Amino acid sequence: MSSLRDRFNQFTGKTRFVVCRLFIHLAGQEVAPLLGVLNQAARQAVDAEGEMQVLGEGLVEICQSLLQYQTYWQSAGNEGDVFWSEGEAGDYVNELFTDSAQRYLSAPELEDASGQPVDPLSLPVTQNLIVMITIAAEGEVPDLETDLASVRALETGLKSIINLHYQERLQAVQVHFSPARLGEELDPDQLLEFFPELIPL
Repeated sequence: MSSLRDRFNQFTGKTRFVVCRLFIHLAGQEVAPLLGVLNQAARQAVDAEGEMQVLGEGLVEICQSLLQYQTYWQSAGNEGDVFWSEGEAGDYVNELFTDSAQRYLSAPELEDASGQPVDPLSLPVTQNLIVMITIAAEGEVPDLETDLASVRALETGLKSIINLHYQERLQAVQVHFSPARLGEELDPDQLLEFFPELIPL
């Protein structure tokens, strides 16, 4: 994906930033435990007040969990862009954050509003789960700068995100998911309406 502009900017010593967002749709009652992993990572991110090491560790756990649940992957999508300005990259990250946060049922369960214990067995279990991962990283990330709408490409992309954390190249991390709360359900019609980016795997 190296363009003439890329080569010119490399020559002038500018830093390259990749910003991308992945959508992963999992289906089946067995994916419900993933909600626990996602909500725990969300709470840790809030407690850490955006400290990148903690965000990265949470992201690694999420990616590893997604890889373990590969059997339940149904569809996926991705988008992104390359920037040579940290400010422009940050603006795009904020744009994707706002869009992800406004998606259907994507507000995480950071605390129990009622203060009452909830019996998980009495709640309906969603058949569908969408995970939205947005990252910004320094340098080139070929495994994410491509179409990820295949099982192999998505698997490689998630492993690449894990490596970016260990290489300390992540500049921003955001994870949203829908439905974000136990007991909320996402049906096939809502999937089509609110997540048109998804392509069957």
